[in-house]
Amino acid sequence: MNTGKKKLNMWLVLTLGILALFLIFVVFPIGLILYKSILMEDGSISFSYFTKFFSKKFYWSTLINSFKVTIASTFVSAVLGLIMAYLLRSIKIKGSKFLNILIVISYLSPPFIGAYAWVQLLGRNGFITRIINTLFHTQFSGIYGFAGIVLVFSLQSFPLVYMYVSGALKNLDNSLNEAAESLGCSVVQRVWRVIVPLITPTLLASSLLVFMRVFSDFGTPMLIGEGYKTFPVLLYSQFMGEVSTDDHYAAALCVIVIVITLVLFFLQKFIGNRLTYSMSALKPMESQKASGLRNVLAHGFVYMVTLVAVLPQITVISTSFMETRGASYTGKFTLENYKNILMPKNVTTITNTYLFGLAAILLVVILGVLISYLTVRKKSFLTSILDTLTMFPYIIPGSVLGISFLYAFNKKPLLLSGTAIIIIISLCIRRMPYTIRSSTAIIGQISPSIEEAAISLGATERKSFIKVTVPMMMAGVLSGAIMSWITLISELSSSIILYTSKTQTLTVAIYAEVIRSNFGNAAAYSTILTVTSILSLLLFFKVSGNNDISV
Repeated sequence: MNTGKKKLNMWLVLTLGILALFLIFVVFPIGLILYKSILMEDGSISFSYFTKFFSKKFYWSTLINSFKVTIASTFVSAVLGLIMAYLLRSIKIKGSKFLNILIVISYLSPPFIGAYAWVQLLGRNGFITRIINTLFHTQFSGIYGFAGIVLVFSLQSFPLVYMYVSGALKNLDNSLNEAAESLGCSVVQRVWRVIVPLITPTLLASSLLVFMRVFSDFGTPMLIGEGYKTFPVLLYSQFMGEVSTDDHYAAALCVIVIVITLVLFFLQKFIGNRLTYSMSALKPMESQKASGLRNVLAHGFVYMVTLVAVLPQITVISTSFMETRGASYTGKFTLENYKNILMPKNVTTITNTYLFGLAAILLVVILGVLISYLTVRKKSFLTSILDTLTMFPYIIPGSVLGISFLYAFNKKPLLLSGTAIIIIISLCIRRMPYTIRSSTAIIGQISPSIEEAAISLGATERKSFIKVTVPMMMAGVLSGAIMSWITLISELSSSIILYTSKTQTLTVAIYAEVIRSNFGNAAAYSTILTVTSILSLLLFFKVSGNNDISV
């Protein structure tokens, strides 16, 4: 009896301990945001900040702008992702494995780096802009505003739809497609009437993820939006602006964002749970060699979209070796940009990124393994609450989390503002869901009878977990951890709220250099971040033993 109680207590203590951490670092900061949004300066309770937002067009129009940008970007991303996934799954494209890696790389870099790179290409004095104006004698003013924001977001986000749809097509029974072909349906008809209806749940779910990601991003519209102001930019300026900041009003804006993202999240859950159905791919779709015009068009489209998607990375790397004078490039080769960022006062930015990232990923792995084990093997009311709480940081935009952290941890006994600890905790909490999901999936594939066998041979439950279960989980855990790491080092929205001069990271440094028009330094910092992401992705392929990232 006593042994049983000890076993029960061990997992209960772990559950309560991890639950306490999430209550402190997720529930408490978000709860404080909610309270602050209705608290007036004189201590009374009122909804006047929400009234202020919805009564003035200057404010609510930013929300309309965000929805316009997000809907347009999501639509373009869904169409591009669907076409790319279908072409690469159905037609033999030369170098498809390499193209798949390039598409994933284009998704992993932060959107604002794409925005900065496109300014270099299609800005008022951009490389492509100068060519267009010279050849056609026009006065093309660049990609600024609505069109530019949609372009950057679409090229950055379609790979997410591509990965999801590609996974769905892999599980599609091709005999349905062949039956439609035998009945005289053309390629377009087969895609529209057979394939699209079957993968619609996946397409909608991935599109909602794109919607949530685009809606909460502020870096891209901040850099190229100019007069086209979006809601995240308004939120940032209200909290971090140089003039007329209002903490309580910023808190009200945070609540509006939280409500919108929660609605989107539950909509996504509804689609995933109610509309998704399993398909038995008795005859999986295999890529076939095409001929004639169809082959040329397929190759041309796939190569062109992939090239345009990775053009920001190519631009960033190439311009990092170019001499700059002010905001323009002279065209001369130089290593001066790298000398600048590797100076003692600047190199800490790079070391901070790696040190904070490694500390956060260590916490992510430990907590991710424990949380996934508890939610799968030790199901209870408490673990179901824990499972829900771990998804909250995935839903809530990083800027909101950053603001809530500053509200919650700027006084004793938890005075964390301005320290490296608050950055590490925010990174850990923001990116933990990736590892939890991969760990949960791998535990589901491990039979409980293996652990029971170890216990029957004399091992304690704790020893069975450490010696048997964890080693069997490691491949899946490491794959999720590497993906968490890639997104973690690219985090901007929470870091730019929480950083100080001593805790600056690569993404914050890139953003700051772009704002100051130090494009050479920004390109060098971006190259280091891009190369790190590429090497991490290659490590993911090595660990997972798979060159095909499909969800």
